Amino acid sequence: MFPVAVIEDAAAAEVSLDPVRARLLAELAQPASATMLAARVDLPRQKVNYHLRALEKHGLVELVEERRKGNVTERMMRATAASYVISPSALAAVQPDPAQSPDRLSARWLLAVAGRLVRDVGILITGAAKAKKRVATFALDGEVRFASAADRAAFAEELATAVTALVGKYHDEKAENGRAHRVVLAVHPSVPMGEEDGRG
Repeated sequence: MFPVAVIEDAAAAEVSLDPVRARLLAELAQPASATMLAARVDLPRQKVNYHLRALEKHGLVELVEERRKGNVTERMMRATAASYVISPSALAAVQPDPAQSPDRLSARWLLAVAGRLVRDVGILITGAAKAKKRVATFALDGEVRFASAADRAAFAEELATAVTALVGKYHDEKAENGRAHRVVLAVHPSVPMGEEDGRG
């Protein structure tokens, strides 16, 4: 089981967004059978089996083992990931394009950049899994408390200057075996705990 997986296929995204199936995915952090799940989610076993087949068809759950119980074979299933992110490529016709209106002070442009980041990293993870390789990535996540809007603006300018200097130092357009890497930096207000789901 992966800690997080990216859903790139529109049909898989649709399957995962069904409330019953999303609940089953959450329950399947640990292996369970349809019978076990039926008791937990208060649904008939046949209905649970129907939903499990849909999730399995799209690679969201996997068979862990089969157990014989009398004349019945019990299938133990598990989610393929602890959590999922839906890539903008699942909505290919309307996925965000940061090139449309680049504005480093726009929250909507930041969202488009973040969407592209999810899409790109999802594609890289999928390709790396097929090749049985790791993806070379690096991320920083932290928090800074600004005393004023002026301090925030000054921080953003200093950050942009520092990153521009670093890119200038290490970027080599003529490197024969070089590989381009995308650098994404974002500064946005923190969302207080409990407000992530809009109920804060």
